[in-house]
Amino acid sequence: MIDLHTHSIFSDGVLVPSELARRAEAMGIKAIAITDHADASNLDFIIPRIVAVSEVLNQACRIRIVPGIELTHIPPSQMAALADRARSLGAKIIVAHGETIVEPVLPGTNRSALGADIDVLAHPGLISEEEVAMAVDKGIFLEITARKGHSLTNGHVAKLAKKLDAGLVLNTDSHEPSDLITDEQARRIVLGAGLEESDFERMQANAESLL
Repeated sequence: MIDLHTHSIFSDGVLVPSELARRAEAMGIKAIAITDHADASNLDFIIPRIVAVSEVLNQACRIRIVPGIELTHIPPSQMAALADRARSLGAKIIVAHGETIVEPVLPGTNRSALGADIDVLAHPGLISEEEVAMAVDKGIFLEITARKGHSLTNGHVAKLAKKLDAGLVLNTDSHEPSDLITDEQARRIVLGAGLEESDFERMQANAESLL
């Protein structure tokens, strides 16, 4: 299992990065991206710290730690500029907080994110077919999520992704230890979204390509 969407105490997670890494490693997870929530107020605070701790952990741990960020509730007009800023600060994985149906995300967020330099559009909610086509054109992965609430639209995302051959990844969006999942549970979530065992393997290959 490779998980490209997790949170530490640098946003609304409960674990310091070292404990997050250790707990994920103990569950057999091969790699995680630490992608704390950010906007213009804290981008330059979070990313350098995640970059620094990732370098230390990668010297000592079997699990691979990748510094990232989740651009969260960003006004659509700011998305591209903040994605570029995140990349310049050292974010290797840029996740955009998509239009989940359980939060009041601004309309147009999915579209603006797909026009920016991001890697993953997280929990994109009731994403349109046109937006999925944009993801295909840009090589941006859509997320199937294990996160409660956000996962309510997994089936919709999976259906359109299969129709248009969009790339998918499976992430936990972990905020606390109980959010991390085993490989077995990950496979069940994929099946529950109406996908197949082979789709899980393809998702893992997609995640590996970002590493």
